[in-house]
Amino acid sequence: MGVLALSLFSTRWLGTEFLPQLNEGALWVTAELPMSLSLPESVNMAKTLRRDLQSFPEVSNVLSQTGRSNDGTDPNGFYFLQFQVDLKPKEEWTRKITVDELIGEMDKKLGQYQGILYNYSQPVSDNVAEAVAGFKASNGIKIYGDDLAKLDELANKVMAEVKDIEGIKDLGILRNIGQPEISVSLDEEKMAIYGVQKADAQSIIEMAIGGKTATEKYEGERKFPVRIRYEKEYRKNEDDIMQLRVPTVRGENIPLKEISDLSKVTGPAFIYRDNTKRFIGIKFSIRDRDLGSTIAEAQARVQKNIDLPSGYSIGWTGEFENQVRATSRLGQVVPISLIMIFVLLFIMFGNIGDASLVLANVPFALIGGILALHLAGMNFGISAGVGFIALFGICVQNGVILISEFHNNLKQRMDLVKAIFEGVKTRTRPVIMTALMAALGLTPAAMSTGIGSESQKPLAIVIIGGLVSATLFTLLVFPIFYYWAVRKNI
Repeated sequence: MGVLALSLFSTRWLGTEFLPQLNEGALWVTAELPMSLSLPESVNMAKTLRRDLQSFPEVSNVLSQTGRSNDGTDPNGFYFLQFQVDLKPKEEWTRKITVDELIGEMDKKLGQYQGILYNYSQPVSDNVAEAVAGFKASNGIKIYGDDLAKLDELANKVMAEVKDIEGIKDLGILRNIGQPEISVSLDEEKMAIYGVQKADAQSIIEMAIGGKTATEKYEGERKFPVRIRYEKEYRKNEDDIMQLRVPTVRGENIPLKEISDLSKVTGPAFIYRDNTKRFIGIKFSIRDRDLGSTIAEAQARVQKNIDLPSGYSIGWTGEFENQVRATSRLGQVVPISLIMIFVLLFIMFGNIGDASLVLANVPFALIGGILALHLAGMNFGISAGVGFIALFGICVQNGVILISEFHNNLKQRMDLVKAIFEGVKTRTRPVIMTALMAALGLTPAAMSTGIGSESQKPLAIVIIGGLVSATLFTLLVFPIFYYWAVRKNI
């Protein structure tokens, strides 16, 4: 029992995650440039970044895309660049580095270009993360509220709190505000003096800058709007806009500058919503550390140092959200599984005592499974949790084999000690063969290094480690438990 207690206590140093990061054989790199960037400059920067990514010996090909996706679902402008970086097979790498180390080198090289926000993921992982988090990031913090300026201020404070946390990489804010605008404010008192109608002034501004639909042209069954817009030479800068002529009620035309003030402002480029609520996102990735402890530290800092105004709230999304949801479901599945096993055992043996003894054999598997995760340097995730559930079935099977043999020996008038000894002696081979068959079958999965092997390795390692401890404790300790439980009834 002391070994079991020590194993359970050691889980405090066992990292947690949702699922191991799969190696897809390619990277998906996104770069967010300043929102006011023009298309020609964006294309030139894409060529530069593509050349830098291609310079790494582990990279076989780089494909770039400027602006929104082909399906039009992403409302991105010219400032948004995406790169698919195809990697060579790992056996062809000339340097002994990991994918995370390669990403670190890429980020250092691309970091020489100021004002660009990068994110590193993988093609499939990026799509899944975007579907969960609502933006292109594996993890994110959402701050909900109404005032965009206040959201921007709170996002800066939150980012300052989490930026120095170990494991957090690719940190950045998905800005709502950032679009340069020209604001023309009409002075109603001056308009009244000159006799200008507000609707006339607004129509002139609209028609000159953006264009205004005047009529429609019909061609057969099709119709096309006809828009009126000033020539570019009359609206190329602020001075030209302020010289626009506005009609008065007396039939005169006066410059727009006489009845208005012009200013340059930074307005909203995007307004992100989640469940009809406005939010601003702080995106980040986690590398070189487990997901659970990193998010826990970040949450503790934000909760301690950030005071949210009334009507504002914070949500954590991405892989962490999946982990919480899956862990909650796992917490429901495990008790239900144990209850169902207990019911089946009760039906089989016809008494609660034997059914409880068999279930008492289950914790022995936890010892080896936990120790195997420590030795392999792996985190506890959903894959490892499923491995522990599979172990429960094997442990129950071994317990049923031994108890059934003990009962048969007692029916043959053997004394309790001899019945237990002969039962263990007789059933050692079946118990070992059962464990050995499962362990050998999962060894290739535990040792594999190919693409996609990351998800199956924790499951295989947990089962193999758990089988070692379960087999030893089943043959050496479980008979002692049985002796203590039934000696008073013999």
